[in-house]
Amino acid sequence: MTSNFNVFQAWELWKKGRPLELVDKSIEKSIFQSQILRCIHVSLLCVQQNPDDRPGMSSVLLMLVSEVELPEPKQPGFFGKYSGEGDSSTSKQQQSSTNEITITLLEAR
Repeated sequence: MTSNFNVFQAWELWKKGRPLELVDKSIEKSIFQSQILRCIHVSLLCVQQNPDDRPGMSSVLLMLVSEVELPEPKQPGFFGKYSGEGDSSTSKQQQSSTNEITITLLEAR
């Protein structure tokens, strides 16, 4: 995968049925094409908007080493500014978060 690809491009290629365009040309025609597609599929599941839709690490491992059927990924989170499309409730939400931090300084007596 080239460094110019991002989640938006991966999602668009997945929706268009062309996910192998994400793959480096040197391995594109490999015998491991089904595993490559599976890795892309699992990757899209890992970037779902809702954390409850994202698989845990043990599930990811199971998905990668078995032939278990994978759920269809939904539009990824972090889709934001790269696309003018998407579901209207997501596009109307403000994409921000508030982080709080406490700093404790230790001083000698």
